[in-house]
Amino acid sequence: MKPKMILKILVDLAMTVLLFLLMAYLLVGETAHEWMGLAVFILFLFHHVLNRKWYGGLFRGNYTPLRVLQTLLNVLLLAAMIGLMVSGVILSRVVFDFLPISGGTGFARTIHMLASYWGFIFMSLHLGLHWGMIMGMIRKAFCIQNPSRIRTWILRILAAGLCVYGVFAFVKHDIASYLFLRTHFVFFDMEQPLLSFFAEYLGMMGLWAILSYYAGKLLRRVGARSSR
Repeated sequence: MKPKMILKILVDLAMTVLLFLLMAYLLVGETAHEWMGLAVFILFLFHHVLNRKWYGGLFRGNYTPLRVLQTLLNVLLLAAMIGLMVSGVILSRVVFDFLPISGGTGFARTIHMLASYWGFIFMSLHLGLHWGMIMGMIRKAFCIQNPSRIRTWILRILAAGLCVYGVFAFVKHDIASYLFLRTHFVFFDMEQPLLSFFAEYLGMMGLWAILSYYAGKLLRRVGARSSR
């Protein structure tokens, strides 16, 4: 594997780990939350630098249904990250406390909540659209060459179980209320163990990633048929 590809994987892995920690805002503490938020934004910018060729190809080639979805998702994720950073700077009490910013905290808090939860979903969907490539790397790393029906069905059963757990966690945490502003305040169970919290968010991430993975496969087939 080329060094640049290894670097891309490490950057994406670091962003994913930090994302879980950021979603546990009150459980990790405000100071840690702000510094990790800054780290994620820097990694996000670095991610785009590493993938800058994508911008050069935006106006080249045909737009298949899958490419339209990928492009739309990337734009939405970028908008969410920008919204997070701008609102985070306004709300900051530690990292950017030196800036002479006054007012606008109410609106910034709303934007921060929206961008956080929509950004989590967008990143999960983004992960799912690239899951085939990730699985290819895993197979190559472990020298898995021959297909196996047993392995395939085991993975499908695990994926189905993860989706069920993801739906449970989505309902338990009432994520829809944050996504559609039915409430403006995020509730945290301060007695919930951190590992339990991360497991539930992993389930939700898995849910959206699996849905986008199969949506990507479907759109790939639609694009192949329309090009005939």
